[in-house]
Amino acid sequence: MTLTTSSAAPVTLTDTGLEVLLPGGKTAYFNNYWLRDNCPTSFDSQTRERVFDIFHLEAAPRPRRAEVVEGALEIAWDGENHTSRYPLEWLASYAEGKRRPDPSDLPRRAWFADHYPNVARFRQADLMADKAKVAEWLKALIVEGVALVTDMPDSDEALTDLVKLMGHVRPTFFGEYFDVMTHIEPTNLAYTAKALELHTDTPAEDMAPGVQFLHCRANSVEGGANLFLDGVAVANDFRELYPEDFKLLAETEVPFYCEHDTYDVRSRQRVIELDAHGEVSGVTISQHMADVFDLPQDVLDRYYPAFCRFGRMLQSAKYLMRFRINAGECIVFDNHRIVHGREAYSATSGARYLRGTYADRGEMRSTYRALTSEGRFK
Repeated sequence: MTLTTSSAAPVTLTDTGLEVLLPGGKTAYFNNYWLRDNCPTSFDSQTRERVFDIFHLEAAPRPRRAEVVEGALEIAWDGENHTSRYPLEWLASYAEGKRRPDPSDLPRRAWFADHYPNVARFRQADLMADKAKVAEWLKALIVEGVALVTDMPDSDEALTDLVKLMGHVRPTFFGEYFDVMTHIEPTNLAYTAKALELHTDTPAEDMAPGVQFLHCRANSVEGGANLFLDGVAVANDFRELYPEDFKLLAETEVPFYCEHDTYDVRSRQRVIELDAHGEVSGVTISQHMADVFDLPQDVLDRYYPAFCRFGRMLQSAKYLMRFRINAGECIVFDNHRIVHGREAYSATSGARYLRGTYADRGEMRSTYRALTSEGRFK
């Protein structure tokens, strides 16, 4: 059945929706529920939230009249005193069932051991004064997973101010902030002068924090070089060399834990993380928080060799970036992508103090979108 139409753009009724001729001459099908649910009036202009509740419809939505008028599909709904209007260009963007374009969905750029001179650098004062600089900083974190902020004031507030440019401080079971220095009674290897093996932070949490900040307040000790590597670079190479092992680490969840007198935190994670496109988005690795792998023993026959092979690749000189963080610098990095550690240092040779905290990757991407795009309602 063909409903009321303009002469140039027919609209055809089906049992469940409409077929509409779009700009460019292609005909596309749109479901009636989807059309009614996404009428422009379904969204509040101030809050930008959906205010129409499709659950309240007593019957399946069905057009009484549908036609294309001046570049838009107009539908008068049967049983309702309501007419919807949809620009054809907007309909075309959803015609193939593709995800809404996301300006923060940027391709990752893998890096290797020689990357330190090319790490993106930003002065804190410039970030505080210029939103365009903030957008550049966030883009660097999305694309490369790491950036260095310089000329940081020697204060607790400086770190908080930096995080607020991205989002909010994200607490963990360690609290809102943590102090990386030698503790008399340490609860974490980071709070000693010992070497700290390569790891991602707090994998024992169900949702480990996405972005880590380490603000160096003092560093005059002998030793203690920072060790950073790009988990995406390693996992991509691992995928090429050992595809079956890669599949195992990307599909199998293993347990992590962190236990002390007042907490017992547990989760299950996949060592290699994939995004919605099937590309490597990060890794989860921490030998000091890995729990007893409670997989069936015959699965472990395959899992452990793959796990160890990947772990050895993480330690390869091809990937390992060594550098020394200086007082007044803050290294900011994707905790789901950048694997980091530290060489041992002499605790009596000077002072070493890094103050750390976290933010969420979701907030980082949200802020980047807000700074670089008009959004859906602007």
